[in-house]
Amino acid sequence: VYASGKNAFSFPLANLEDEERTRFAIGNSFFKRNWVEAPASTTARDGLGPHFIARACAGCHLLDGRGAPPDWSRTVGPEPDPTVALLLRLSVPGTPTPHLGVVPEPTYGDQFNNAAIAGVKPEGRVEITSQPLHGRFADGTRYTLQQPRYHLVDLGYGPMARDVMVGPRIAPQLAGIGLLEAISEADIEDNVRVQAASAGPVKGQVNRVWDAFANAERVGRFGWKANVASLAHQTAGAFNGDMGITTSVFAKESCTAGQADCLAAPSGGPAHGKSPEIDDDTLAQVVFYQATLAPVARRQATDPQVLRGQALFAQAQCTACHRPSYVTDEGPFPPMTSAKLARQRIWPYTDLLLHDMGDALADGRPDFQANGKQWKTPPLWGVGMIKAVNGHQRLLHDGRANGVLEAVLWHGGEAKPAQERVLKMSVAERQALVKFVESL
Repeated sequence: VYASGKNAFSFPLANLEDEERTRFAIGNSFFKRNWVEAPASTTARDGLGPHFIARACAGCHLLDGRGAPPDWSRTVGPEPDPTVALLLRLSVPGTPTPHLGVVPEPTYGDQFNNAAIAGVKPEGRVEITSQPLHGRFADGTRYTLQQPRYHLVDLGYGPMARDVMVGPRIAPQLAGIGLLEAISEADIEDNVRVQAASAGPVKGQVNRVWDAFANAERVGRFGWKANVASLAHQTAGAFNGDMGITTSVFAKESCTAGQADCLAAPSGGPAHGKSPEIDDDTLAQVVFYQATLAPVARRQATDPQVLRGQALFAQAQCTACHRPSYVTDEGPFPPMTSAKLARQRIWPYTDLLLHDMGDALADGRPDFQANGKQWKTPPLWGVGMIKAVNGHQRLLHDGRANGVLEAVLWHGGEAKPAQERVLKMSVAERQALVKFVESL
């Protein structure tokens, strides 16, 4: 859709029928409205918690857009800040079960929740500090990046395992997410073959993960490490982990054996209230809503500076990972999505593969077949609209990069040669490169 301003990520696909637009509106309501503690017989939105980080999907995906890290000079929590969309994944070394992909931290589980309902202790607070990293371009221009450090304090259930691995995650923008799901697995696997046969260091891998809705292993495509295969699994998992809302697929709260107050809480298990806390039909509406959020149409495509940036993007070999275009699959697609996603030419600029991005970006935390240095190539479409929608330009998996150029400067590992090419660009070339990316 051709859109601008704060609601640019919130429009339905332009080719939806009236009946689907009604379904879109219903899903939008459940996506954006707050859930409340159970029991609350007057609302269909009860069951929040016991532990959570947000009261609604839109608490992290504000205006269907991208979250930002908090000001690193202050503390996050214990009450969730609606402008904070930072999630910390937790795990410990070991052999994971095939369905989970990680070994959860024994006391705190697989993610850190800094909020809780009445009578339950929050798991703790996050404190973030940063270390400046200085560098310069070939023309002498200096730059400074900020390397974040995450500290988990005021822990509600005692110390964590000494070998805990912590992986920060920022909520990405959602526009076009259903079209990414409509890319065929064959196209994603073909990206692996093309890169393997090409010269240079770029050698992407798929992440094969368990999908609870397909009840089978599939190619991962969502999440910063491509650790989720379907939008339905991603949504139900977020309801469960981020808000403590159970579904028929994820029917248990994320309380661990060491969290007695969590297990005893009104929404701690099926014995305390309705189960599941969100029914299949409502969950399907929320999935449909996200699946049919339209990508923003390209802007300034014929601008001379944008065209210059496009050439520089290709010369720097950025397209090796940020594959420009696909035609979506013919379907059939899951009933939670739409047949209107089929056979569409799209321009997301991603290969949906895992790449070693170097030590500076590494979180050291494996997830299914992804290792601690690997990250999925994020799609670039809509990047230029994040500031209009969300008022910031925080990029990468934890929002450490302030804008496109900083994101490029963090690239290492397989992307190091591309980063080095950008370091050699003039000021005018760097400006053109950024303008091109922001036009997508």
